Amino acid sequence: MLLQQLVRTSLLVADTSSRLAKIELLAALLRQAAPEEIEIVIAYLSGSVRQPKLGVGWATLEAARVAPSETPGLLVLDVDATLERLASTGGKGSAASRSALLRTLFAGATTEEQDFLVRLLTGELRQGALEGIMVEAVARSAGLPAQDVRRAAMLAGDLGAVARAALGEGAAGLSRFTVRLLSPIRPMLARTAVDVQDALAILGTAAFEYKLDGARIQVHKSGADIRVFSRLMNDVTSAVPEVVEAARAIGFEDAILDGEAIVMDAGGRPLPFQSTMRRFGRKLDVEEWRGELPLTAFFFDLVHADGTSLLAEPYAHRYDRLAQRVPETRRPQHLVTGDAAEAQAFFDAAISAGHEGLVAKDLHAPYEAGARGAAWLKIKRADTLDLVVLAAEWGHGRRRGWLSNLHLGARDPAGGFVMLGKTFKGMTDEILEWQTKRLLELETRREGPVVYVRPELVVEVAFNGLQTSPHYPAGLALRFARLVRYRDDKRAEEADTIETVRRIAGAAPRTSGSS
Repeated sequence: MLLQQLVRTSLLVADTSSRLAKIELLAALLRQAAPEEIEIVIAYLSGSVRQPKLGVGWATLEAARVAPSETPGLLVLDVDATLERLASTGGKGSAASRSALLRTLFAGATTEEQDFLVRLLTGELRQGALEGIMVEAVARSAGLPAQDVRRAAMLAGDLGAVARAALGEGAAGLSRFTVRLLSPIRPMLARTAVDVQDALAILGTAAFEYKLDGARIQVHKSGADIRVFSRLMNDVTSAVPEVVEAARAIGFEDAILDGEAIVMDAGGRPLPFQSTMRRFGRKLDVEEWRGELPLTAFFFDLVHADGTSLLAEPYAHRYDRLAQRVPETRRPQHLVTGDAAEAQAFFDAAISAGHEGLVAKDLHAPYEAGARGAAWLKIKRADTLDLVVLAAEWGHGRRRGWLSNLHLGARDPAGGFVMLGKTFKGMTDEILEWQTKRLLELETRREGPVVYVRPELVVEVAFNGLQTSPHYPAGLALRFARLVRYRDDKRAEEADTIETVRRIAGAAPRTSGSS
């Protein structure tokens, strides 16, 4: 397949507002792709590349641009092969070698293709081909139910591999993607509710649990073999021996447990999130760090047990199975109620115990791996949002030489991000130093004092309400925004949406202590 075909489809999708029309355009292109091209096409149409780390910034790309080709002849496979060589090029003289590879790539590309490649490689491709739309496009092109493709993608964590199987083998290919012990699946995610009343209005009678401010874990147990995976599906088993020991003591021969690992003080109160992440990220001297910052494991869901997948089972049934074998001391505090006063008292108790708030759960919902639907709702103590850093401005005075003022955006389900404001508050010197280095690695372009970056970093931001604003596209702006922390455990596609922000803005005034 010529890259030109993919580029033209990308431009058409970007110019199309109709979801159905986008799906048909994408499906038509997928039908033209050879089996070995499908995973590449899926990645590029989704705005990403298959190589995990290229180490190529905007300035490098701009310097490598040469006179474009007059005629399209560059193949999708050629681009992928060049990027593979680029990713594997390192050591002495690698900078020159990488620049030469990029110049050769650009020399074979038309002006339109060069623009596409620059936007693709800097994370600036805004074409509206989000994963939800891509899933439906794969289903349309393969003639399969979208729900079957979606389920396989959630279990595999790789839509490209699922697309290749679906287009090549149909339903039989999808059947290979099942829950497998010792192979991680995407965790189910929660949306934001304004307060307990909002959660009850959405769910009715629900299960409420303390929201632990720790590190998400997924524990797989197969006899004596135990593996622990992070929220991003990385194997962290060797770094968390306490979690392994806790899982070994639980009475399942085989199981997949969803939970949280958190550092607590001697009195059982949680230490700040940063303490947990300091410990959770350790790969060396684990025993020494274990003595200083011991982890406690809590489990709140069960997605596989004794040879049977529980994904399709309602939450209430999964929790009952969990509670039969996981002791209460290994489960977050739990309450089932439809009474607002009782739920609010439970929320207040969670805050008093030092936790973030509550998670409300639909008693009848299945476990939707990778999904952020309304079946789970998080309710926090203060107004906070997980937003994406879109740009930063160079600081003044004491902050001269550091990137300080962050531009913050919420995720737009239709594609891209919607800016909501800026903040330079809540940053220590250590954070300023780290974020300057990291943001420069993600730089895509500059305009005066503003450095625009690939939208990859997620930050938790506290704020004192929202106000109408003519300066931002959504007509809303954060009031008194301040940085709480960087969320290294979250991807940009897991950030809060502009829909959540609008719901918060439209909520009734809250009483003291509610979220």
